[in-house]
Amino acid sequence: MSDTAITVKNLNKLYKLYGKPMDRLKESLGMKVKHSEHYALKNVNFEIYKGETVGIIGTNGSGKSTCLKIITGVLNQTSGSVEVNGRISALLELGAGFNPEYSGIENVYLNGTMIGFSREEIDEKLESILEFADIGDYIYQPVKSYSSGMFVRLAFAVAINIDPEILIVDEALSVGDVFFQAKCFKKIDEFRKQGKTILIVSHDLSSITKYCDRVVLLDQGIKLAEGSSKDMVDLFKRVLVKQQEDPTITEEDLTSEKERDVRREEVDDEWEKPFSLNPDLLEYGNHEAKIIDFTILDENGIPSNAIEKFSDFTVKMKVKFFKKIEDAIFAITIKDLKGTEITGTNTMFENVEIETHLENSIVEISFKQQMLIQGGEYLLSLGCTGYPKGEFDVYHRLYDICGITVVSSKDTVGFYDMDSKIEVKEVE
Repeated sequence: MSDTAITVKNLNKLYKLYGKPMDRLKESLGMKVKHSEHYALKNVNFEIYKGETVGIIGTNGSGKSTCLKIITGVLNQTSGSVEVNGRISALLELGAGFNPEYSGIENVYLNGTMIGFSREEIDEKLESILEFADIGDYIYQPVKSYSSGMFVRLAFAVAINIDPEILIVDEALSVGDVFFQAKCFKKIDEFRKQGKTILIVSHDLSSITKYCDRVVLLDQGIKLAEGSSKDMVDLFKRVLVKQQEDPTITEEDLTSEKERDVRREEVDDEWEKPFSLNPDLLEYGNHEAKIIDFTILDENGIPSNAIEKFSDFTVKMKVKFFKKIEDAIFAITIKDLKGTEITGTNTMFENVEIETHLENSIVEISFKQQMLIQGGEYLLSLGCTGYPKGEFDVYHRLYDICGITVVSSKDTVGFYDMDSKIEVKEVE
């Protein structure tokens, strides 16, 4: 009996792109129409063994969801093959497989029947499904009236309570509230201990690191590499940097770069920022000095806003002075998504001696520290202030300029990890 749960061989998915909708009709009628070709997946190969938890990561448009849809039979491949050994339960995009006009309980039976269960088998599992979903009397209402959170609750409850041999999850867990997410991940952990096969697509690198035995990295429809979750997350951060410099990227490019342990330097005097900036950031100050550039570096000196817990990282910023200023104060702050200030420091707190800066001078400030915050999403703020003539003044502040993702395989209680060393011993 094969120990392989999923085998993907030479998988290709090609889409024809037309200039206008009429061109597709013309081509179907035998007329010659110019179109371009886009490979959502190109010659992708990997195997998933029974009992493994495997993650698929990559940038938007890398082909992750397309791959899952082909594995689950939602899409047909252009060429190549997919072999599945075991009963699949899939939680794809929100509400997939649900009839919006049916009530929640009717959709439970619909989904169970599609997977291959009889009504009697679904009857046996109904109580556990309703208990896990915990949406009360809404179970008797049409699902078109559900909130996105209720949708996910019911969909996941069905997916994990029908006792699948293979569970496939695509980003859907990011929609529910934090308590329900914790409940889902606890169930996933139970599945792992039971030896079930799990395939996860997620942008949550902490979850990938914590739960996955192995990770497949896709980029622009091509499989770049596969390996341990830590190695693939590190490689993924290099992909983000490489994409900004050069949109054509190969596995050889990344491998040779990793072997050389290249440390990034400035490019055209502007630091690399392979992450999104906040279009709604709060910016204010008198602009007698101005923050003109910044970046975040991981422990290897690679620009990235995905930082592994317990690793060193550096926040750098450049400030230009438009007048002579004495005793400027440079600051960073990290807040959670609710706006609570988790940590932060400045050159005054750290007793850093600051020289007088002349008009048109530029200074570079580096804040290096260990990441002890719990895994999750945070916001970075930067500031340049001072006390001219004894009165506090803000030269320039950038609140919530970008996000920081803390990648963690182990979290404790509260905002930060004390990194305790625990000893347990028997005494006579």
